[in-house]
Amino acid sequence: MKPDLFEAPDYYNLDELLTEEHKLVRDAAREWVKRDVSPIIEEYAQKAEFPTQIVKGLAEIGAFGPYIPEEYGGAGLDQISYGLIMQEIERGDSGVRSTASVQSSLVMYPIWKYGNEEQRNKYLPKLASGEWIGSFGLTEPDHGSNPGGMVTNFKDMGDHYLLNGAKMWISNAPFCDVAVVWAKNEEGRIHGLIVERGMEGFSTPETHNKWSLRASATGELIFDNVKVPKENLLPNKSGLGAPLGCLDSARFGIAWGAIGAAMDCYDTALRYSKERMQFGKPIGQFQLQQKKLAEMITEITKAQLLAWRLGVMRENGTATSAQISMAKRNNVEMAINIAREARQMLGGMGISGDYSIMRHSMNLESVITYEGTHDIHLLITGLDITGLNAFK
Repeated sequence: MKPDLFEAPDYYNLDELLTEEHKLVRDAAREWVKRDVSPIIEEYAQKAEFPTQIVKGLAEIGAFGPYIPEEYGGAGLDQISYGLIMQEIERGDSGVRSTASVQSSLVMYPIWKYGNEEQRNKYLPKLASGEWIGSFGLTEPDHGSNPGGMVTNFKDMGDHYLLNGAKMWISNAPFCDVAVVWAKNEEGRIHGLIVERGMEGFSTPETHNKWSLRASATGELIFDNVKVPKENLLPNKSGLGAPLGCLDSARFGIAWGAIGAAMDCYDTALRYSKERMQFGKPIGQFQLQQKKLAEMITEITKAQLLAWRLGVMRENGTATSAQISMAKRNNVEMAINIAREARQMLGGMGISGDYSIMRHSMNLESVITYEGTHDIHLLITGLDITGLNAFK
């Protein structure tokens, strides 16, 4: 088991932009990752299993609903703190960050924003503590980038709703206690429903044979005439804008998280370049290797500035969905390119589980696709700057 020697790059002294609380929150998450994630994550990725023992630790560092008010069990932190926690967790593994992102932005966020007081008090404290794990049901077998085409539906049966349909590629599904599920009513309007483990007709088969996010549990949500109590309908927002609002929060977290993966790949390659000898000198002394490293730190620094500015705007309520899309697309592309270059710098060792790079590279292939594909986010920016809709 190799020690975690990670040292975070901060080429533009961005720590000066952070408050003392920001740095305390980040450093606590960083130390937890070094202690509880790094030593075990390669083993769990190899055997394609989520390390359930880390759930309590995720809760303790505030990774579940960092910005949820304390009255509901959250940490009551700001948006930059949320981003920094996601950055540190994804530095450890994208799959672990996925678990935290889903819990925070796709389950707790809609209950907090779109739910009523009874729902908030019932679900949020247990989700914040990690006692309950949640999942988010939007993507369907035939509807990914076009969620408005969903066929999952519910009917009003008088004293309850009857839910039918299926969702797939759902993080946390195999062991979730609750799921926030998006479905159409009889008029075709999209609403959020809270579905609980144990409801008859609700099943969550696991998805196997993944080459990416192997340390994350992925599955389906299947609804076969599930009777959902009427009090489980989220009352305060409906329409496609409701789940997309959740995705804004999650995409913001991804924009930060991807920086963590990139930083880990860069730090690994930088350290390796000083130790690996070829032709009588360390490979870091060769021009092409320095070019790779210089470009990596430049792109990481640009992504850090982008994420920080977005965090400021997100906190004061001025960040637009299109701005969040830009950061998610840019930062994930940056990370996947750095992972690829770092892998080459390590040569054959780059594909080994002795180093984190290949695992990050495989994980980022999912991150660049989920919660809005790379191409879809590009078109969101295109729509925003031209006013012309390429989706129609």
